[in-house]
Amino acid sequence: MSSTDRRSTALVILATIAVAAVLYVAQEVFIPLAVGLLLTALFRPVARGLSRVGLGAPISATLIVLVCLGLLGATGYFVAGPVRNWVSDAPKTLAAARSKIDKLRRPIKQVSQAVQKAQQEVTGESQQPGAQQGTPQPAGSSGSMIPPFVGRIFSTTAGILGTILQIIVIVFLVLATGDLLTRKLALIMPKPVRGTSEQTVEEAEAVVRRYLVVTAVINLGQAVIVALVMWLIGMPTPPLWGLLTFVFEFLPYIGALFMVASLTVTAFATFDGLGHIVLAPLAYVVISTIQNNAVSPFAYGSGLRVNPLAILLGVVLGWFLWGVAGAFVAVPLLAAVKIFAERSNPNSRLAAVLAE
Repeated sequence: MSSTDRRSTALVILATIAVAAVLYVAQEVFIPLAVGLLLTALFRPVARGLSRVGLGAPISATLIVLVCLGLLGATGYFVAGPVRNWVSDAPKTLAAARSKIDKLRRPIKQVSQAVQKAQQEVTGESQQPGAQQGTPQPAGSSGSMIPPFVGRIFSTTAGILGTILQIIVIVFLVLATGDLLTRKLALIMPKPVRGTSEQTVEEAEAVVRRYLVVTAVINLGQAVIVALVMWLIGMPTPPLWGLLTFVFEFLPYIGALFMVASLTVTAFATFDGLGHIVLAPLAYVVISTIQNNAVSPFAYGSGLRVNPLAILLGVVLGWFLWGVAGAFVAVPLLAAVKIFAERSNPNSRLAAVLAE
């Protein structure tokens, strides 16, 4: 590698670190902006359709926002009860699960103590006072019952309500101005090698829109199946597990991890037999695996051709920078970046890295 190439690589690395630092520090600004632009791409065809029937862009944007708020409020009303019960029962569920896990670990502890005692007899060493098994530990030394990533999932930077309000304002303003954002982006974009800048922006929006719609449909089908399976095996509140499946499957990899962990803990608290306990998380893994390998490739088609490794790295980086919002926007953002890179340069290394 020549000195010029080394300097270029070093500059790219430093620029990437700088951009990541800015995104992390200013996440209160960038999270609503990123999510708002994704939702704008989703609702733009609806706004254009309303405009074609004689409604102006501001009126169309107002109707879309009001309908979305109505749907969000109705959903919150119907799920408030099950979610409230689930949250109130969480400490009891975690305590019951921990008690059963301790029972399963007891034979292992006994074997470990026997091995340690035999080793001490052979070597002649005596166990130090206070180091005996079963010595009470200081309060709080066992750590929290709730895994750290669960708290990460339910946390936001500026507060859930504040973030939602900012997203609504961004969606309304962008839709109310019609195609102004598309035209302004086209002005600052490098001239593409194929088509116009406006067509490139619209193609990127179409890819994002297809991803969101297809993912929502797939998640809905998977949620129904999960709820039915949980009902058949006797898990409590099957509709809630379906709702959680629909929501968390928008977070690739991380959502499935959360679901498996939650099902495992609840199954430990609900059932006695080990086979019955592992049935719930195992069923979810099977359903998710079938969906990822048999349904998703055909459903997404050519609209989202990003290699799985890039998706995994993007989701992990998004989670590190922005938490839930970062994991949510990672995949559609990668797909849009791939479109821009391909249209700007047919030999783009970035597009080649992101491609399947």
